[in-house]
Amino acid sequence: MPIPSSGCLEVSSGIPPISANMWINNQSSLDDFILLGFSDHSWLETPLLVLFLVAYIFALFGNISIILVSCLDPQLDSLLYFFVSNLSLLDLCYTTSTVPQMLLNLRGPEKIISYGGCVAQLYIFLALGSTESILLAIMVFNHYIAICKPLHYPVIMNQRRCIHMSAGTWISDFANSLVQSTLTVLVPRCGQRVIDHFFCEILALLKLAYTDIHVNESEFNVLGALLLLVPLTLILGTYVLIARAVMRIHSTESRWKAFNTCASHLLVIFLFYFTAISMYVQPPSSYSHDRGKIMALFYGIITPTLNAFIYTLRNKDVKAALRKTLTKEFWVKTR
Repeated sequence: MPIPSSGCLEVSSGIPPISANMWINNQSSLDDFILLGFSDHSWLETPLLVLFLVAYIFALFGNISIILVSCLDPQLDSLLYFFVSNLSLLDLCYTTSTVPQMLLNLRGPEKIISYGGCVAQLYIFLALGSTESILLAIMVFNHYIAICKPLHYPVIMNQRRCIHMSAGTWISDFANSLVQSTLTVLVPRCGQRVIDHFFCEILALLKLAYTDIHVNESEFNVLGALLLLVPLTLILGTYVLIARAVMRIHSTESRWKAFNTCASHLLVIFLFYFTAISMYVQPPSSYSHDRGKIMALFYGIITPTLNAFIYTLRNKDVKAALRKTLTKEFWVKTR
């Protein structure tokens, strides 16, 4: 439908007027957004504050540890850990883009985020999500070359090519996010600024629109399929080839090492794609606020936290490097 040239249509955001206004103070700007978060279950806010704070601390510690040991320990100076450290950096930014604001909203009565903060949060979260989707597919391709074509690995997956692939993924997905977030922000909201979520998420923002968003829905579904379903299909197909190659390995130790590496990565893939697909490969018109919050908790907080521990607790090389890095002997030798 065409956008009215003047005035606004009377629409309902689905939020009671009292709930929509109870966090607005005299200093809040009309451009600010109100994040309802878990206000409909206020008794949960204090336990969730403690839980998310602990999860965030563990996410920071785990992902920073992986980045440091990958850079400092020469035994982890391989292209596999180059991509693992990329994933840790991505997860570190992932949680930092949403959790601090969420903790602020949980600790007090004010649930306000500035317009600029909301736009930045939307842009960064979209960019990091699409980057992780492609990065996980690249990591599977790296496993395939290492297991199925080990003699050609140094030629195919040389350092320069891996840097180009990683940089291309980050740049292209941040460019895509710029387009998506811009189109979302430009959707007329008729003054609606109450977001029934704990961060500025694209589907929750589209719910504020008072105009026809079928174009936005169609574009979002196409991009969701391209960025989630296509990489996942390639990943599963590649793992079929990897499984065949692993079964042909005669050495039990080598076969177990390959299986252990792939199992860790498959667990990360399941956690990310299951929540992302169940959330984003659907029409925004069928979006459920409660379901959206639960899924967002998984891919925004739980998954980035678990990724670090999956790659440390299940990986002997990383655990050994971490223990070595924490000893004085390591720091003396690197001086």
